[in-house]
Amino acid sequence: MSSQNATVRQPQREKGRLRVAALLDAAQQVFAEDGFDAATMTAIAARAGASIGSLYQYFPTKEHVADAVLARYAEALYQRMQALQDASPEWRIDQLASELFPTLIRFRADHPAFGGLAESERGPALQATGIRKHMRRYVAEILRPHAPGMDTEQLEAMAAVVLQTMKTAVALTNEIDLPHRPAVLAQLQQMLALYLAAQLPAST
Repeated sequence: MSSQNATVRQPQREKGRLRVAALLDAAQQVFAEDGFDAATMTAIAARAGASIGSLYQYFPTKEHVADAVLARYAEALYQRMQALQDASPEWRIDQLASELFPTLIRFRADHPAFGGLAESERGPALQATGIRKHMRRYVAEILRPHAPGMDTEQLEAMAAVVLQTMKTAVALTNEIDLPHRPAVLAQLQQMLALYLAAQLPAST
């Protein structure tokens, strides 16, 4: 993992940066198809059309590759959350729910390897923990304009509940045999809207 003694080599030239980008593109595909545990450095190098030595030149271990891929995902996810934060002060409570609820569903659909890396017991745990903390902060800041006078502890507790609801939506979306999926998701979103309305009465 990122705590190992070996370090990632940072390319200094454009050619090297392009090579690293191609390796990470390939790694995203392999992680999405095989999962973190089954993915191999050999498969990543082969998918990138590179030698295994070229991969090891920049990433000493598979965990370092996963860290770099997850860092990519984190940046993209934070950009989405920042856009929501910028727009959120003008939203009604039902809009808060309808905008937040599908965020992770859409993000994971766009980045299929994200969930497996973030949740793998053997994957880049420190990176994943950092993402969860940042996500709770983003949700808290999205809620803050609608919670005048609410103390930080209560706001952070609300953010944790909202984020967990967003993650539950992902789990239900990915449950293969779930009957009546659209109705289930619609009711879960309604539950989130009712929760927010109860906790943020000043914004209703």
